[in-house]
Amino acid sequence: MFDATAGVTSFTVNVMTSTGGGHTPEQIAELCVARLINIADTAPPELAAQAKAFRQQLLVVVLHYVRLAATEDRTTVAMKLEQAGMPDLAHQIRSI
Repeated sequence: MFDATAGVTSFTVNVMTSTGGGHTPEQIAELCVARLINIADTAPPELAAQAKAFRQQLLVVVLHYVRLAATEDRTTVAMKLEQAGMPDLAHQIRSI
């Protein structure tokens, strides 16, 4: 939100932590969608309902591509390992 009188932009910071590894694709997708779509508490109920429905649809799409990016990255790493003469390690990476 931009306040013309103060000239300051305000925003919300979302923090998500994880234990025993990085964030899951679901967590990353949720962070992304929360950053893309913000529904004001003051929004009319009809608009808020539409925005929430759109947010859920967008979450499905973003989650698909986050998962695809992780898979493609592992494929690239495995290929590079095979090219470097480490086929056993490449196989282990593919099986993750």
